[in-house]
Amino acid sequence: MKALMAALVLILLVLQWRLWVGDGGVADLHRLEEQLAVQQQENEALRLRNNMLESEVLDLKNGLEAVEERARTDLGMTRKDETFYMIIE
Repeated sequence: MKALMAALVLILLVLQWRLWVGDGGVADLHRLEEQLAVQQQENEALRLRNNMLESEVLDLKNGLEAVEERARTDLGMTRKDETFYMIIE
């Protein structure tokens, strides 16, 4: 009877060790939950960036104001009757 009880306690200890420390245990679960939280934050940031880019693409496709603004800021273009001044500090 004592041998059976000792074997059961030993099995219980081995299973508890695997639960807390072994592969797929609680430690792995916490690590994976942290990775999931980081990935969800990154996904949200990328989702916001995609929404901004999508709205910018729609503006460029539909309106001339966005195209003109892009030409002025990125390419330094001016209209025929305008003069460009560059101030260097």
